[in-house]
Amino acid sequence: MNPSYFIETYGCQMNVADSELVEGLLQKQGYTQSKSLEAADVIFVNTCSVREHAEEKVHSQLGRYDLIKQKRPDVLIGVLGCMAQSLKHDILENRPYVDIVLGPDSYRRLPELLARKQTIAKSQVDTTLSKFEVYDDLFPSRKEGINAWISIMRGCDKFCTFCIVPFTRGRERSRSIHGIVSEVKQAVSEGFVEITLLGQNVNSYKHEGKEFHDLLESVAQIDGVKRIRYTSPHPQDITDPLLDVMATYPNICNYIHLPLQAGADSILKRMNRTYTKEQFIRLADRIRQKLPNVGISTDIIVGFPGEKTSDFAETIDVMNHVKFDSAFNFKYSPRRGTKAAEYDDRVPEDEKQARLIKVIELQKTHTLERNKSFIGRVESVLVEKESKRSKDQWVGRIDANKWVIFDKGIAQIKDIVSVEIIEAKGVSLHGKLINKAEAA
Repeated sequence: MNPSYFIETYGCQMNVADSELVEGLLQKQGYTQSKSLEAADVIFVNTCSVREHAEEKVHSQLGRYDLIKQKRPDVLIGVLGCMAQSLKHDILENRPYVDIVLGPDSYRRLPELLARKQTIAKSQVDTTLSKFEVYDDLFPSRKEGINAWISIMRGCDKFCTFCIVPFTRGRERSRSIHGIVSEVKQAVSEGFVEITLLGQNVNSYKHEGKEFHDLLESVAQIDGVKRIRYTSPHPQDITDPLLDVMATYPNICNYIHLPLQAGADSILKRMNRTYTKEQFIRLADRIRQKLPNVGISTDIIVGFPGEKTSDFAETIDVMNHVKFDSAFNFKYSPRRGTKAAEYDDRVPEDEKQARLIKVIELQKTHTLERNKSFIGRVESVLVEKESKRSKDQWVGRIDANKWVIFDKGIAQIKDIVSVEIIEAKGVSLHGKLINKAEAA
């Protein structure tokens, strides 16, 4: 009987993609996926250190793994990813039951470590950061679905003062266009119709003189790719050639995630974000000019050290000008090892919470306003899943990344259908199917 594995994944889409990569490695070694954590021969947790909440969840899960190992001492337990990189000493000191600790650049060592697991007497650790590892020749194991996450580059060179990613994932390096195109073609052959290109700063992609817009154009020309998305870009690397390619190819989604983080120049400089408030606003205006009806989402951090009331007002001002379609809003929390963790002019917790509530409420208003602007339009919707509220309705996204709920009719999952938008409620649109579905 083949040995079995179980992987739990926390954090961003990059971690999801890495877990699929690890699954591919395990399956090559003859491992099969276990249906339950308790029955698995090997248990891995793929971890995140970017958000405090994700880190807390991992610590909780490791305690659960310890109970399993007490009952079944032969079970192998591994910690992968960003926490393995940033907290390896803590794990080794306080979690002696953990057998393997591997950082994001060390997954190739898994087969070797598993092959000699019977001789492991102490924890095996490899958190070496690589200048070259991009896993270009390894294909992930994906479960059946609509969207395939495809990692095109690893690491980050931006060094925002609040972010630990450059220290847990290393410096930027990009895969070859050939390797990425091969993986996209494989994903299409496996039935995936939407591709999402991933990178810590996805649009700073560079390989042998080719840049992100060149890669995006190559992927857009592959037969069977109905939709292309990408995340997460940095404003500094949103270029006119990129916007022009997006405008040229209808299968590249009319959507950009544009992380603001803060609105005041003094805070942006302290964050090392490399743009000013006015530069950001001009960029957002240019995106809307070149890509009509584009969906723009953002990230906002409130309560960064030194953020005064007047600084926070600048963030509100940017929100009111750009009117983002959606936003991921966070209270600042210090991450060990980052420059910002050294700042001592912290914003009180109750003030951070008040600012967060204000940002969330304002964004709800902007989201509804932007959604209402789509009423009366006919939009192409990729059917993704059944509505939770009714088995007679589908849910899918327009290319501007807005969810639409509509009656099923003859449409099927993976079809792209034309839907007339008739109502906007909160974050969702409601529509009416108006034509025959395309064949999947």
